[in-house]
Amino acid sequence: MAKEKFSRSKPHVNVGTIGHIDHGKTTLTAAISAVLSKAKGAKFKAISYKDIAKGGIDRDATKTVTIAAAHVEYESQNRHYAHVDCPGHADYIK
Repeated sequence: MAKEKFSRSKPHVNVGTIGHIDHGKTTLTAAISAVLSKAKGAKFKAISYKDIAKGGIDRDATKTVTIAAAHVEYESQNRHYAHVDCPGHADYIK
């Protein structure tokens, strides 16, 4: 397997969402990706709440409790973002 040389064409920004349970961390992460996916020249699709909270515990039809950190990547016209969405429930934070 040949190694490819990685070339970064945009500045990289790390983003993390942390906070208390049910304060909208995963919802914010999904909303940011949705807004940026609709921007001019976007080359990615919005990431859904269910995809970000994958493996979580379904509390009801509209809410999934995130139990593991999720890594999401998206881009704006000028930057590349790596976003870590962390769980908020004390039982899942170590």
